[in-house]
Amino acid sequence: MKKIIIGVTGEIASGKDTVTQYLEEKYSAKKYRFSDTLRGVLSELGLEETRLNLHNLSTALRHNYGENILAQGIQLRVIRDTSADLIVIDGIRRKYDMDFFVDFPGFVLIYVSAPIELRYERITKRHQNADDQTKTFEEFQADHERETETTILALKEQARFVIENTGSLEDLRASVDKVLEELEVIKN
Repeated sequence: MKKIIIGVTGEIASGKDTVTQYLEEKYSAKKYRFSDTLRGVLSELGLEETRLNLHNLSTALRHNYGENILAQGIQLRVIRDTSADLIVIDGIRRKYDMDFFVDFPGFVLIYVSAPIELRYERITKRHQNADDQTKTFEEFQADHERETETTILALKEQARFVIENTGSLEDLRASVDKVLEELEVIKN
């Protein structure tokens, strides 16, 4: 199989992590997440992993080291990874990120989409960030106004595949399977 690199993007709680996890579990994809670097730094500093802290750290890193510093780090790890035929990069948020991967042979972008009300319902049920469960709908809407979120919608136009994640988990998995069939990772 030729090496395929799948970038996964979408708004908060659209299902990016679920798509990534499914690719890992069913297809043995190697995962790289933009937020892993940020979460690691916050953990090392003893800071809570809230959306605001992730945003502030990302902004500070990009301000001091360049807009694509996180993408550059992931790119280096992907280049060094000679063992994986299928790689998934979770959390591409801006064009600067895309620029590091778009010319990779075998790169494809998937945009995961869902209505804001459904995404709010999902975020308050999960435990990914310390403040997710207590977030009000107004706070969730405000999160979408942060710079790290406003650039995501533009990536939808660049995506080769758009998955509408409004159904069941099985529906989402079937959509991912269909993408992989089209990419010839799996055969009918």
